[in-house]
Amino acid sequence: MAGSYEPVPKPINRTMDRVALFAHEACSAHDTGWQHPEHQGRLRAVMSALGKALPELNDRVTPLHANPASLSEIMRVHTDDHVATVRDACERAAEKREILRLDPDTVVSGRSWDAALGACGAAVEAMRWVGRGNGPSAFCPIRPPGHHATSDRAMGFCLFNNVAVAARSALVEGIADRVLIVDWDVHHGNGTQDIFYEDPDVFYLSLHQHPQYPGTGLAHETGRGAGEGTTLNLPMAAGLSPDRYVDALLEALDRAAGFAPEMVFISAGFDAGRDDPIGGFTLEPEHFALLTSEVIERTRSSASGRMVSVLEGGYDPAELGRCVTAHLTALTEAARGDS
Repeated sequence: MAGSYEPVPKPINRTMDRVALFAHEACSAHDTGWQHPEHQGRLRAVMSALGKALPELNDRVTPLHANPASLSEIMRVHTDDHVATVRDACERAAEKREILRLDPDTVVSGRSWDAALGACGAAVEAMRWVGRGNGPSAFCPIRPPGHHATSDRAMGFCLFNNVAVAARSALVEGIADRVLIVDWDVHHGNGTQDIFYEDPDVFYLSLHQHPQYPGTGLAHETGRGAGEGTTLNLPMAAGLSPDRYVDALLEALDRAAGFAPEMVFISAGFDAGRDDPIGGFTLEPEHFALLTSEVIERTRSSASGRMVSVLEGGYDPAELGRCVTAHLTALTEAARGDS
């Protein structure tokens, strides 16, 4: 149901070349405890790194405050029962003033409901900002992450699937007829794959470590029914040279470009970085910058550079800040044709 949003005419004339930075203050209030890998310091490190970089990028970036997603937007992807389960757990956590576990890895606190709505809202508003021609691309420094959340289950630190809600909203609201999701998080985005596994309008491309949590994302998983052929998994071993990962993703991206996506989403997990404590990939900030530029360029003929990037993993705060800065810088360079 498209609600009050009007479909966006295509093609779009852009009058701006600034990259949007969509955030919501509640994302930093999602308290998982400092011993949890997905702790509050992650976002603080990201915002600190971006704060240092923004003076140089000041004329290329537009920081914007996102509104929280509505329940109707979230339920474009998630079941009523799942939304109720997350909300009830957050309310109990607030009443008890405790951190509660939904599973051994996934926890909520009293502000987690606001954070989850804010994270989804940032992704959706970034999609609309780009889709309506306000600028070529947007980045969402948000938490909790989302790509493990299935339609009916929170897992892997994820409550709602931020990128899936935004991608489905792009289709429902007439902003794009076909979307591509590129997921370079070191963990396979099982939730995103599951949600779109039978959807012919969403191409899901994932580069991830195997074996690794959650154990899904094998090469033979290619979609089902009408969605057959619109899932492409690249399970790869840990400890390879960074060029091996980069080359594999770029080769697969050329295959995905034949899908002719009208908008591209990145599940930007920087736990594929060399120093990440729970990943085994070897990428450096410059590799993420290269991948960012190449994703845009190799899909430009159909997507016209329309890109929305959503933060996923990355559990070494200092490295996360460096990688996000390289990613955002590459987005700004691509927006101005400098890459």
